[in-house]
Amino acid sequence: MLEAFFSSWVLPTLRVSTPLIFAALGGLWCERSGVVQIGLEGFMLVGAFFAAVATPYFSNPYLGLFIGGLAGMILSLLYGVTVLKLRANQIVSGTAINLFALGIPPFLSKIWFDSTGSTPPIPSESQFHSAPLVIMVFTVVGSALIYHYSKIGMRLRFAGEHPKALESAGVSVSWKRWQGVMMSGFLSGIAGGTLSTYLSSSFTRNMSAGRGFIALAAVILGKWKPIPTVLACILFGLTEQLQIRLQGVVLWGVEPVPVQWIQILPYLITLLVLAFAVGRSFAPKGLGQIE
Repeated sequence: MLEAFFSSWVLPTLRVSTPLIFAALGGLWCERSGVVQIGLEGFMLVGAFFAAVATPYFSNPYLGLFIGGLAGMILSLLYGVTVLKLRANQIVSGTAINLFALGIPPFLSKIWFDSTGSTPPIPSESQFHSAPLVIMVFTVVGSALIYHYSKIGMRLRFAGEHPKALESAGVSVSWKRWQGVMMSGFLSGIAGGTLSTYLSSSFTRNMSAGRGFIALAAVILGKWKPIPTVLACILFGLTEQLQIRLQGVVLWGVEPVPVQWIQILPYLITLLVLAFAVGRSFAPKGLGQIE
């Protein structure tokens, strides 16, 4: 019974939560450094595309996943230039990044594969089976340790909470925020890579399907702390697994619930949770303030 529960619910929930956890941890580090990050969706899309292209090319899913992370980080550098150097509005810039990332993969896919809908399928021998789960666990543990017990984590938190105090200690606030932005891009690119090489076998248009925004909601629900944020991701992953299980189920002896209603379940629960929890969450004091 316990083994059946683990294989039917626990493992699938952790599986669908994996990209959310990577993206949420990236968003956490960025926002903890004092930079608003709503571009997670765009970083995930770019990471998913380049991971799906690189994995069959090198016949190595680990290298493909790493390249997906690099692609997300490169796009995050563009975001960093706009908000940290040019001091553009962070919400508008993040939205622009998301829109930009919607168009780049289909454009490159058309040039390389003569298709704007999807990339060629990844051979089964080059797909992940369980490794991203292990990588995710190490990433969570590492993030928690760095956040609570390292000088790097402390300085990143001070960049978002008390930037003037950090500057007076001789530490560059700007550099710490650059680090937060790049970490968000890399981890979100990894998150996208898990979508195309782990949860799927190719890249399809807009395959992130709002997961970047759900990851940001998990950061807010987790009050900008690693472990609560991961638990929030698992909660949202459970709702996604629930909507998969409910499709086609007949309730109360009547017609099955329309699949469209079931598919909105993760987003509806996200809205409801945020509506009740956001009032008790306090963002870093310096979030969005670039001097």
